[in-house]
Amino acid sequence: MIRPSLLALAVAAPLAGPALADVNIYTTRQPELIEPVLDAFTEETGIGVNLAFVQEGLPERLRAEGERSPADLIMVVDIANLAQIVETGAIQPVQSDVLEAAVPEALRDPEGLWYALTTRARIVYASKERVADGEVTTYEDLTSPEWAGRICTRSGTHNYNLALLSAVIAHHGEEAARDWAAGIKANLARRPEGNDRAQVRAIWAGQCDISLGNTYYMGLMLNDPDQQEWANSVRIIYPEFEDGGTHVNISGIAMTKAAPNREEALQLMEYLVSPAAQEIYAEVNNEFPVLAEAQPSELVASWGEMTPDNVSLAELASHRAQALRIMEEVDFDG
Repeated sequence: MIRPSLLALAVAAPLAGPALADVNIYTTRQPELIEPVLDAFTEETGIGVNLAFVQEGLPERLRAEGERSPADLIMVVDIANLAQIVETGAIQPVQSDVLEAAVPEALRDPEGLWYALTTRARIVYASKERVADGEVTTYEDLTSPEWAGRICTRSGTHNYNLALLSAVIAHHGEEAARDWAAGIKANLARRPEGNDRAQVRAIWAGQCDISLGNTYYMGLMLNDPDQQEWANSVRIIYPEFEDGGTHVNISGIAMTKAAPNREEALQLMEYLVSPAAQEIYAEVNNEFPVLAEAQPSELVASWGEMTPDNVSLAELASHRAQALRIMEEVDFDG
């Protein structure tokens, strides 16, 4: 079982060592989001898990610990964060027939340095009162003058929006991506501020009509009595690229070079892409399973069909620096 008493200690200090648990994980995900699936793994295998929540500075921590790191696995969200972890040199490739069969090629590193566990779509939240069905169908639509003064979003330099802009680069090239970012900025109802839920609140308040956001925030809002009214004022729209699908990002996992419990860690990685684990993980997090035969939660399924874009996440990571430069050049947050 996961040892909650270790969580607070792990934030401030390294894990005491592999003797504390069979598998040691550093994660930027809130523990309550992943404990259910890890508990299921322990129940099935008898292998314990020692979970350390590292909210900030994970790449720096891995560099500092080097070969002395007690961490076997790293679990984070967003391809940019995974890329930063890989850049530390602390990650080893994992070759596994189980992982390669379960995780689509576009959702894993070509050399096996990381694998997606779940996906989340970056979609449009639209006012039920002020936006008709069919008004938004593509990401390219969002630059239309029709949306002038009607869009809200968080900072353009946030990883979620940089990943989306990286997808625009992948589909249309850097110059077109700059035009797209400038077009979105021109249509903003206000300067970017707050998180994705704050944009839905702005729609509820009548400050804008549509916003960019991640799908799972709908589930979080519906589970919060103070935010249910915001959630009920909007519906989810899955825009697609004109030559692709809906942009998705991931939560993912990687194994450290230092992994003191490699065999057990690999067993956990493979378990996390099993049908049972995928459905637990997706249910708790309101995200999409990566395993084709696993089912999303009833809530997520109620949001409609989604066709994920087929651009590889590795390619998106390679465009991040360009995306950040574009956001700065168009002064998106200004």
